[in-house]
Amino acid sequence: MTTLAERAKTAAGRTEETAADERPAAEDFTPAPDPMADYEPGDDDPDMVPVAVAWLRVRRDIRAIGKGELYNQSGTRFNFRGVDTVVNVFGPVTLKHGINIMPTQVEATYGEKTTKNGGKMRECSVLVTWTVMGPMGDTFTLQTMGEALDTADKSTTKAQSVALRTLLLSFGLTPTHDKDPDADRIERGTDAPQRSAESYRDEILDPRTTPARLQQISYELGNARMLGQRVQNETGESETLDNLGRRIYDERTGGGQ
Repeated sequence: MTTLAERAKTAAGRTEETAADERPAAEDFTPAPDPMADYEPGDDDPDMVPVAVAWLRVRRDIRAIGKGELYNQSGTRFNFRGVDTVVNVFGPVTLKHGINIMPTQVEATYGEKTTKNGGKMRECSVLVTWTVMGPMGDTFTLQTMGEALDTADKSTTKAQSVALRTLLLSFGLTPTHDKDPDADRIERGTDAPQRSAESYRDEILDPRTTPARLQQISYELGNARMLGQRVQNETGESETLDNLGRRIYDERTGGGQ
């Protein structure tokens, strides 16, 4: 007894044997040609090196990007490296060495912020997955994040721009060559003359000396081991600087009442 499938094949003039004969042999399949097999670099083409080597060459050519832009708004001032500046520097150099940088995945989250004037701003945070491709077609992936606020419809674009700037500067380890804040250091002199007990007495008795300064004087005298030194007070009597300072402090703050 034949099956329905077998009867259908017989009606079409096909059998299991002929169907098998029609299948192409495995050796008939050939792989797709390598697009780089016949490649001959031109004068302006990058060297055919792995992507890691090409990226190192990019870093070597760029070396540094200074903080040449000034943010000055609402009383806040600081220098920074804007995304346009960074892209303008990296763009030609990555082209020279055959580096392509492509965002292959963007994960965005949104929120809303209120300004001090009551306006509404849209907040966007993005996690961008980047594919970095070299001249030979080999790749690696990186991820960076970016955040931005905007009153219109630009928060997503701004956040992605921040993520791109972070990628280029962080992965490029791009220095600023700015002067290190700790480069200038002033050593305290060890031979500075110590204040006399009489100069402290005069400052303590000066009516313009505030209670806060009197407390500071007491601290200075303690460090200088001068609290026990005796001086002639305002009535001509001998009194330690410690007692004098405490008494004048209480008089001026009402602590002695």
